[in-house]
Amino acid sequence: MENMPASWKLLLMLVLTASCGRVHAETLDPSPKPPASAPALSANMRKVAVLQSQNSTQNVQLLNPLNLSLECSLTADHDKLPNISAFWSQDGREIPDSRLSATLEDQQYHVRRLFYIAGEEMLGRYSCVFENGVRADFILATPPFGEVRDKPVVSYGGDFVVLPCKMEEAKPKPLSWRWFRGNKTHKEQISEQPQRFQIHSEERKSKLKVINLTHEDAGVYYCGAVYAIGTTMNPVELKVITYQEPLKPFIGILIEVVLLVAVIFLCEKRRSKKNTSKGNEENPDQNNINLQEEEKGAEEGSSTRQRRV
Repeated sequence: MENMPASWKLLLMLVLTASCGRVHAETLDPSPKPPASAPALSANMRKVAVLQSQNSTQNVQLLNPLNLSLECSLTADHDKLPNISAFWSQDGREIPDSRLSATLEDQQYHVRRLFYIAGEEMLGRYSCVFENGVRADFILATPPFGEVRDKPVVSYGGDFVVLPCKMEEAKPKPLSWRWFRGNKTHKEQISEQPQRFQIHSEERKSKLKVINLTHEDAGVYYCGAVYAIGTTMNPVELKVITYQEPLKPFIGILIEVVLLVAVIFLCEKRRSKKNTSKGNEENPDQNNINLQEEEKGAEEGSSTRQRRV
């Protein structure tokens, strides 16, 4: 570089300086981009519960993952302690490191906690609990179905049945629909099979068609309205019967009628016999008169025959 002209030396120094500056700026970038798999958060939501001396419950409907701020304000009693303790719980279990001391401000004790509700496993009951036992419950859930069927859908073996499901117009529109079969603890998703299961869904309603019914198809089915944060389930019970089963009540009624008629006939027959025997016992003189008249008639007939001879 000693034999290099001064102009070349200056140009080389400028290039090296620019390169070092670019490397240093990239290393100290304070805002790295989040990974592509991170869920997009909606606007933060804030829920506040103001308590006097009684517990309170709020239902919070969620559609998307979000940061949720839960706050509780308890009005001080006549003691007006400067501080009281409180903690947060989820589904009845105390959240670790959530105990704190609430300071009296403007005649109230305030507690606040920020929760990141990432998915369905984070839904449930969140509670702030004060040391005097007063609590506020926040029930986090997806939008519920307004109409829940309490009677089973009945169909016949070998036939087909359509199980309906609908989300009301006042509720948020689901992203999609799914159908399951099972119970409250274990559910198996149903996939379409042209000869067995057919699913037809629209924006706010869905139908499951079960073909070639058998007794094994009886049970509880669940239609699921899918939202970004979770799925709302609605149970539908299916009962499969035979064609002879509806006749069973009529056969039972017919048997009861026949038995009732037989009993009435026997009772009337027995009562008739009792009345006959009782009538004979109550008129013994009349019976004797009738007997004497019969004997007298027989004697007169005998004497008449003797005179003729």
